[in-house]
Amino acid sequence: MTSIPLLREREKQIHDKAGGAPFEMACDRHSLAGSVSQRACVFCGSRVVLYPIADALHLVHGPIGCAAYTWDIRGALSSGPQLHRMSFSTDLGEREVIFGGEKRLYKALTELIAAYRPKAAFVYSTCIVGIIGDDVAAVCRRVEKEQAIPVLPVHSEGFKGTKKDGYKAACDALFGLVGTGDTTDIAPVSINILGEFNIGGEAWLIRRYYEQMGVQVVSVLTGDGRVDDVRRAHGATLNVVQCSGAMTFLAEQMQARFGIPYIRASYFGLEDTAKALYDVAAHFSDHPDVRARTETLVREAVAAVMPELRRIRAVLEGKCAAVYVGGAFKVFSLIKALRLIGMRVVLAGSQTGNADDYAHMRALCDPDTVILDDANPLELSRFVVEKGADLFIGGVKERPIAYKLGLGFCDHNHERKTPLAGFEGMRNFAREVHLSVTSPVWEIVKQSSFKC
Repeated sequence: MTSIPLLREREKQIHDKAGGAPFEMACDRHSLAGSVSQRACVFCGSRVVLYPIADALHLVHGPIGCAAYTWDIRGALSSGPQLHRMSFSTDLGEREVIFGGEKRLYKALTELIAAYRPKAAFVYSTCIVGIIGDDVAAVCRRVEKEQAIPVLPVHSEGFKGTKKDGYKAACDALFGLVGTGDTTDIAPVSINILGEFNIGGEAWLIRRYYEQMGVQVVSVLTGDGRVDDVRRAHGATLNVVQCSGAMTFLAEQMQARFGIPYIRASYFGLEDTAKALYDVAAHFSDHPDVRARTETLVREAVAAVMPELRRIRAVLEGKCAAVYVGGAFKVFSLIKALRLIGMRVVLAGSQTGNADDYAHMRALCDPDTVILDDANPLELSRFVVEKGADLFIGGVKERPIAYKLGLGFCDHNHERKTPLAGFEGMRNFAREVHLSVTSPVWEIVKQSSFKC
């Protein structure tokens, strides 16, 4: 396994701190053809951001296969409407590829809006639409005028870039809604939470923290999202961006047009969760009561989870983990969270990190850590074995790699149903890591079927 050769064209996207080579991480480039990248496409990136808006219609303009990427692949819980769970497609076939699919799109939009009466509609362009040249924006404008609801094109043709380009396409579509709603009841101490998608109910936990602090949450973009909340998001006085790769684009657009500042935050792990809350409190320094409530909240929440974390640390001390997820900012938090429970990170990587992200990642990592950008299955397999990882933390596409290698696996991305953010989330995460690493099944698997 460790004899797997690395592709020469990818050498600068891999850095082994133990090797002593100069650090010059290449990133922000298209995936290498033939390397079977773990990275998703532009269309996928746009769906990640927009799908959690629960009272909007989501229509995929393209072949039916693209519509397979739906709510059930990337969960997003809703406290009310469930329209986002319906996956609609124009199901383009050979006839539309030859003669164009605009008539089919118009028909689908008008029928779906009449049937479901959504607050807004998002229309996702796929690869084939970019090739045949359908004017999706023109169809959206026509239907918007006729139906009197926002109909927003999402220019997410999969071949034109990376997953990060899909994030930008989604933010551009969202920005078409921001600034169109009423803001009269928004308090001076108010925020928008950007980049939280409520995969396992995290948005509800985070909102509760801020409400305990005395901070009004105007909108969550986009977990458990509502169109009307997005439309009035410009009334908040601060944007708090969690998934920086996905939502910094929107934060910058809102800062330029509406003058709303933004800060970056993470809610994974005790340290980063506390910092996020304190940073928001510091922004509202002219309201000292917010700081006082924050101190009480953090003190009580940490005290509630630390006894169990100490017990788990005693078992996991010295174990090793590999981390490969979508956003680099999440990797930072996971390194610190794993260190808190006694584990070392021997592999760290992301799909969408930039040069600054990887420089910060290198500073956080131990001396023998391998850092990867836009990895493929063979690279991940090689370094997981070479570095002796006891656990793999990733998403749905990394799970089979871990199981084939006889490793415990924790889903920190798409399919999980347990919240891993916040103080309670850190306890849930530690429990899951402990159960996964200490399960006796992995020794049985290795002895019976796995040979390095």
